[in-house]
Amino acid sequence: MPQFLDPMYLLTESWLKNAVLPAILAIVFIETGLLFPLLPGDSLLFTGGLLAAQPNPPVSIWILAPAIAVTAFLGDQCAYWIGRKGFGPALYHRPDGRFLKKKYITEAHDFFEKWGPAAIILARFVPIARTFVPVLAGVSAMSYRKYVPFDIVGAILWGGGVTVLGYFLGNVAFIRDNIEAIFLIIVFVSVLPMVGSVARALLGRRSTEAEVVADVEPARTNEPTH
Repeated sequence: MPQFLDPMYLLTESWLKNAVLPAILAIVFIETGLLFPLLPGDSLLFTGGLLAAQPNPPVSIWILAPAIAVTAFLGDQCAYWIGRKGFGPALYHRPDGRFLKKKYITEAHDFFEKWGPAAIILARFVPIARTFVPVLAGVSAMSYRKYVPFDIVGAILWGGGVTVLGYFLGNVAFIRDNIEAIFLIIVFVSVLPMVGSVARALLGRRSTEAEVVADVEPARTNEPTH
């Protein structure tokens, strides 16, 4: 991978090796809070945990894991409010376009009210999704009181959990080399019920629309001509 996406290079060979903790926290906040998804995520946390397990660690795991969890939470909070106070009002008050319509905001709101907790937690483990799901939750005006508890859970599971996993299993080559693929498989299996429910809803809506069109067409055909 490119060097700027290789966490081992970043934390052990680049100039960031002299500031491992600030470097990890800055990258985590930028990826989760400032809408910049092209940064190492799971592998960065895993590598941080691996380095914390070395004989002379650059940072203690007892500092690293909690600090990452807190930073991940603050990043998502920033992204949520960017969506809610920035993009959300701008999209809602602009005229409907070809691709952006007000009904999409309503549909997103309904989605997050139903699936939001699972989406917020699972998105943490998916590159790009962990950057934009909090923004979409804000745009859709998902209840903040509902959002916060699950955001905390997601931050702890991802920020603290992946780091601790790297601390204990960083020397297992298969896990170290396939950590992101492993998470993607776990997330894919976890979201299958959600995908199935959304697919059924979409198919049901299309079926209803088709029935409406079928009912309207004969009526138009039978209209008297003058």
